[in-house]
Amino acid sequence: MRPIIGLTSTLVKLSELSEGVYVHQDYYRGIEKCGGLPLVLPLTEPELFQRYLDFCDGVIFTGGEDVDPQHYGAEPHPQLGPILPHRDRVEVEAARYVHQLDKPLLAICRGAQVLNVALGGTLYQDLPSELPHALQHLQKAARGVDSHFIHVEPNSRLHRVFGHDKVRVNSFHHQAVRDLAPGLVVSAKASDGVIEAIEDPNSTYTLGVQWHPESMWDSDDNMLKLFQDFVDQCRR
Repeated sequence: MRPIIGLTSTLVKLSELSEGVYVHQDYYRGIEKCGGLPLVLPLTEPELFQRYLDFCDGVIFTGGEDVDPQHYGAEPHPQLGPILPHRDRVEVEAARYVHQLDKPLLAICRGAQVLNVALGGTLYQDLPSELPHALQHLQKAARGVDSHFIHVEPNSRLHRVFGHDKVRVNSFHHQAVRDLAPGLVVSAKASDGVIEAIEDPNSTYTLGVQWHPESMWDSDDNMLKLFQDFVDQCRR
């Protein structure tokens, strides 16, 4: 049986006659490749959204807009990007719900930030201005091209998946984890010290990554291993 993998979505408006749910195809293609059944989750009200989550064997929190700083008690920075308040409200509650149920949870880019905020952490709202020594984390190359190295913590789940201390990743973010939420640990950093991966060692599977493995799995064995590890855990 293919495990059902929920994928969070955002809203896209193409025209006055075309507006609705959107998730990049790389996510569901990767889940299909690894033997899962992807289910795109619409942005309903939080209570109804939880019913969708109950159907899922695991959930991927996908990338997208900046997270509204009100969710971690901060005022908006001048370089804060576009936000989608309804999505923030739904996903912050959803991340807490999935974590409490101890369902497998893979959080990608914005998703990793949502996970950290939902469990009590904070974010850098804009790396270039708040952390001037940071690398270029908003790369100008195509989605599937790697941009910089990450240094993977030994004894982390991520290290068990990759089998390497140092891995190349792509990079499309200007926000990042600042103060780590209670219960989470850092499993990878960039050379500038920016947190690139977080996990909960006391859960069955809770992992957040700052890069976009869904856009690398078809050309990078490490990222395919990451998707496969997640789907296998959901199957169990």
